[in-house]
Amino acid sequence: MMSKTVQETSMRSVRVGKVVLNIGVGKSGEAIERAKKVLELLTGQKPSQRRARKSIREFGVHKGEPIGVVVTLRGERTTELISRLLVAREKKIPQSSFDERGSVSFGIKEHIEIPGTKYDPALGILGINVSILLERPGYRVARRLRRASRVGKEHVINREEAISYFQSHFGTVVVMAE
Repeated sequence: MMSKTVQETSMRSVRVGKVVLNIGVGKSGEAIERAKKVLELLTGQKPSQRRARKSIREFGVHKGEPIGVVVTLRGERTTELISRLLVAREKKIPQSSFDERGSVSFGIKEHIEIPGTKYDPALGILGINVSILLERPGYRVARRLRRASRVGKEHVINREEAISYFQSHFGTVVVMAE
């Protein structure tokens, strides 16, 4: 009986865990409602408000006031959304956007650059922060309620694996930082 190498097992396969889209507007009222509409049009999901943790007098922000909206996507819809978001970035991501644990974060300056999104004068143009978490099967042990445990060092996704996943699955070009 032949043993499988580390690379061949199904537990070593990399997948998208979740995609988090965030729009921070810095003030409440009509701006929050416009940001909610934009995220709902992009994802088809109802966004959640994020409130200010503390008051900042210079910016006119009060503690507890809604200052941003966020939506989290999981499952099959994530790959289609990532493809659209990468087209808005011309399929280029700087190497500095990848962290040591397999997460990728980047920004889109104007949401109307995303394919399938049309300009609406009532909504205006908003920027979006995108965070993508990559994981392997078995990562649930760290998140479960009963007997939560740590994920082993060999099982954690590193920067090189995340870069190769994006290059092979989405045809992304990783730009070296200057």
